[in-house]
Amino acid sequence: QVQLVESGGGLVQPGGSLRVSCAASVRLLNFHVMGWYRQAPGKERELVATITPDGYANYVDSMKDRFTISRDNAKNTVYLQMNSLKPEDTAVYYCNAFRGWSIWGQGTQVTVSS
Repeated sequence: QVQLVESGGGLVQPGGSLRVSCAASVRLLNFHVMGWYRQAPGKERELVATITPDGYANYVDSMKDRFTISRDNAKNTVYLQMNSLKPEDTAVYYCNAFRGWSIWGQGTQVTVSS
């Protein structure tokens, strides 16, 4: 079975940085697109960024200046580097894999607070 496992979340002070990871149990190149989403309490899940197998990245406008998505195909892992974090970035961050249908990880909690 295909599994996605997120890691790297935690408590970060405002202005800090964090990198979350998504490890796939199968070859990452099996998927058409990889993406990161997030869901804050009481809010809808929203797209953060996507990345294609050849490394082409797309970002939601509000994220593009602070967040960077990347991938390591050899390690079957996709990353989200988050800089200059704000309390409003607090959310559960989810990894998504798409190849005609979506596969989701369990999510990793990111809390930005002093």
